[in-house]
Parts: sequence; structure tokens; C-alpha cells
Amino acid sequence: MDFLYNINVQFYILSYLVGGIPFGLLLAKLFTGQDIREAGSGSIGATNVLRVLKETNPVLAKKLAIVTVVLDALKGIVLLLVGKFLGLSIETLWAIAIFAVIGHCYSPYLKFEGGKGVATGAGVLFVMLPFETLIAFVTWFVAGKVLKISSLSSLLALCALILSSFILHPDLEGIKTHAPIFIIAFLIVYKHIPNIIRLFQGKESKVV
Repeated sequence: MDFLYNINVQFYILSYLVGGIPFGLLLAKLFTGQDIREAGSGSIGATNVLRVLKETNPVLAKKLAIVTVVLDALKGIVLLLVGKFLGLSIETLWAIAIFAVIGHCYSPYLKFEGGKGVATGAGVLFVMLPFETLIAFVTWFVAGKVLKISSLSSLLALCALILSSFILHPDLEGIKTHAPIFIIAFLIVYKHIPNIIRLFQGKESKVV
């Protein structure tokens, strides 16, 4: 068990455990008593917080959705900033980013169920690739305003981030590979498979 004393391993475990905190579920339970897993898409993310709670309290639903996005993003951001402060290697930082997203998507507190990984993924990628993430945010915002479909907007934003990363950083500093981005992207796309199926069927609900 000596490996547990390795600071890198400690950060990997911590990032997974912190990433797994289901803020959307906790906030909805705390303020409304509702289990958002039992309605809407069944996800624990901000979109489902808004979708489920707006039926009874639209104002509160928007506030809780915003707080959920911020907290889900901070799960990865804080750990990466601490890691940077401590001088952890770029390889370790990317691994921390991946484990935070895995924790959100497969929470140890929810029998390895979880959210779609968008907010947490955006948070860690903002720290690691700020310009690409800003491009993705603009894409998400415009697509959301025009299409009003959260899942499609998120997937388009992800595509924009991947493409811009190859343009702005053809060789990622320190690791010379885009593999961490593709791992995070795969997790997000995989968790969106039900949404993608509904999109092709024309059944994906809009968030107004």
C-alpha cells in the first residue's frame, strides 16, 4: 500500500472522490425535497435540475441550475489549481482532469451512476486549455440560443473544442498528444448516447 503515499496517486483518488459529489442532486433535495433522478432525463446535472424543478418553481430552478453548473465545474478546477500550485507535472494534471470527469460520470456515492460530464469537463479543460474552452463556450451559447437543445449544444461545443485544440495546440505542451482530450470527449459522448438516439428520433426535449 506504499503507493498511497505517492502524491500523484493521492490526487487521482481525491479528484475521483470530489468529482463524484452530485451537487445537482444534493441541491434539489435540500431546497425542494425532490430526487431529480426520478424525473426528466434522470441525470444529476444542471439541465435536469432545470427541467424537473421548473415545473413547480421556475425561479428557484434557474438559480439551482446555475449553482449546479458552477459547483460541478469547480470540482475539477480547484484540484487542478492546487496541483499546479504544488508543482505537479503536466501529465499528472491531465490525469487529475480525467479522474474528476470520471468521478462525475460514475459517482462512487451513487452506485457508479452520475451526470453527463459537461460542466466538470468544461471546468478542467478551462484550466488546461482556456482559449479552446472559450471557443467551445461561445459555440455552446450560440447553439443553445438557436437550437434550444442542451445535449446538442454541448456536443457541438465539444466538437469545437477538439477542432480548435488541433489548430491552437497541434502538439499539446508537455505530453505531445491529444489523448486526454479524446478520453474526456469519449466519456461525455458515451454518457450522451441516449440523448443522441433521441436526437435522431426527433424526440429530444428542448430547454427553454
